[in-house]
Amino acid sequence: MNPLLSHLQPYPFERLRQLFANVTPNPALRPISLGMGEPKHPTPKFIQQAMVDSIVSTPSGLAAYPATAGEPQLREAFVHWLKQRYGLDVNPATQVLPVNGSREALFALTQTIVNPRPTGSSAEQAPVVVCPNPFYQIYEGAALLAGAQPYFVPSDPARNFAQDWDSVPEAVWARTQLLIVCSPGNPTGAVMPLTEWKKLFALSDRFGFVIASDECYSEIYFRDEPPLGGMEAAIQLGRSDFKNLISFTSLSKRSNVPGMRSGFVAGDAALLKQFLLYRTYHGSAMSPVVQAASIAAWRDEQHVIDNRALYRSKFAQVTPLLAEVLEVALPDAGFYLWAKVKGNDVDFTRDLFTLYNVTVLPGSYLARDSHGANPGEGRIRMALVAETAECLEAAQRIVQFVKSRA
Repeated sequence: MNPLLSHLQPYPFERLRQLFANVTPNPALRPISLGMGEPKHPTPKFIQQAMVDSIVSTPSGLAAYPATAGEPQLREAFVHWLKQRYGLDVNPATQVLPVNGSREALFALTQTIVNPRPTGSSAEQAPVVVCPNPFYQIYEGAALLAGAQPYFVPSDPARNFAQDWDSVPEAVWARTQLLIVCSPGNPTGAVMPLTEWKKLFALSDRFGFVIASDECYSEIYFRDEPPLGGMEAAIQLGRSDFKNLISFTSLSKRSNVPGMRSGFVAGDAALLKQFLLYRTYHGSAMSPVVQAASIAAWRDEQHVIDNRALYRSKFAQVTPLLAEVLEVALPDAGFYLWAKVKGNDVDFTRDLFTLYNVTVLPGSYLARDSHGANPGEGRIRMALVAETAECLEAAQRIVQFVKSRA
């Protein structure tokens, strides 16, 4: 058995299940979950139809193994979207690859990039993967199973939850092989500005590490201006080759198709060549029917605009209600509210579930103790993914709960 598996911590939702194991929620109230970030808006019919049509029109499509690099039409759809969204000119043959969702791709890229035993190194000089704290749990698991040490950089509420990259010691940067950033962030919704990208690119040039930019929430935003992407930042800073940069984009949130497990990576052609080699052995080819549905989704923008409008309306109604009793504000982007609560976040979560049958996620489950503190403690994450009426009902129950504890 791989001994590195013993380093993995239980996933946040397993911890939540254990927290609720001996709890009976209020039977007078129907359950409402704001716990999991799983899109609940309807999947557009035209995407479903594209998948059905691909089976009917090309029945032999399921009788052949798909290419790991994807069909040319799919890669052209990626490139078309990158041009439309960010103004980028990208080579479809060398600078994009399909992936089966960002989770799979983040894990696989980490295994591709990390050299667990650099030449001449000792156990005390193990490679490092730097990532935000709090964070999407795959970052940690991917680093550990690649034989690297995660190094967590806390977010700062006083600076719109930006990471304090200046706090990372030079000795850590010298051992860093991969930096994972998430913008818009999960769970904070914070978007990285160009000045932050400039700093990270300079560090990458100095120390040689790769930057993996997780951008799966990029199309759900509340400002007039869409979030800055990593490759867009690179172009603005004169880095047209996207050196040591890979961006991750997903259809799950953008198009409400988490069950399709479809997205793509783009960036440094030299890195993607090696990533394709890894994926060829890993068996990560995308199903032809998923490719067909993905092409339809990437080629259409109106459903994305409509989806974003639903979130904007929902957040405009729910956020002020919760702000009456919690320290919470509209995020830059994403579909989470990252709220500060009085007292222990785990106790808050358990008691809310017990008394009001509403599920949220303790912030401490999404972070790690690092540098003397857990930056998720005293906070909860609420995923506003259900229909507006259900989210409003949950918010009203939370208000009642908080007032009852005062």
